[in-house]
Amino acid sequence: MFFETADGTRLAYEDYGQGRPIVFVASCMLSTDMWEYQIPFFAERGYRCIALDRRGHGRSDRPSGGYDLDTTADDLAALIEHLDLRDVILVGHSLGGAEVARYLARHGEERVDRAVFISAMLPFMKLTDDNPTGIPEALFDAMDAKIRADRPKWLSDQAQVFFATHLGPAVSPAVIDWMIRECEATSPWAVLKFQHALFHFDHRAGLRDITVPTLVVHGAADFSAPVDVTGRRTAELIPGAVYKEYPTAGHGIFVSHQDELNADLLDFIKG
Repeated sequence: MFFETADGTRLAYEDYGQGRPIVFVASCMLSTDMWEYQIPFFAERGYRCIALDRRGHGRSDRPSGGYDLDTTADDLAALIEHLDLRDVILVGHSLGGAEVARYLARHGEERVDRAVFISAMLPFMKLTDDNPTGIPEALFDAMDAKIRADRPKWLSDQAQVFFATHLGPAVSPAVIDWMIRECEATSPWAVLKFQHALFHFDHRAGLRDITVPTLVVHGAADFSAPVDVTGRRTAELIPGAVYKEYPTAGHGIFVSHQDELNADLLDFIKG
């Protein structure tokens, strides 16, 4: 299914089940397919599960612009309004978590019942004078250079650590290959622009204003979004947030710890 945004971009989405709506917002470089272990679980338990291919990803258009958090937050709002969703449970992973935070800051909480941030690139990635736990810009520039030089190699080099398989999670080589193919299929231009947007955007003020019930889930071994920089600080900023940290999880928590994650999501949603 498709809908059109204000700038004429055609975005793809999927919609399964009946009941309270859960909107799943994917990672950078991944499509709606990343939620393979969440959507059936919740649709079979009486929830309506909706997932969006953001611009530049999956089956959505690849326009030349709009690869910033304000635009994609507005794209998310356009989907919610297109389907006239109410009492929405927003679930975002990585970049998707940043987009959920930006949606709440720009569009408010009127249509939202609660929010979930999984391995989210929040609250502010960059090292600055008032953000001493951030990541030095030189490290970001080095990563950017590797992506530009050989993106398939960059993806392959970090595939194992993405799932923290060295700590024991049972993630098959076939699943890892599948994730790499998903990432390789995404617009290279979109990847570069979103990585830049993620690193430089400061969400701290917006997170402090969140009033809906919020769950923050993060892996202690997350290499992509180090927990000291992201998950723990995000939970501290959001009033009353529930925080869950998985000791053996990396960034790909939606696969490596699917049973634990689904159970924690279900408990939070029911609560």
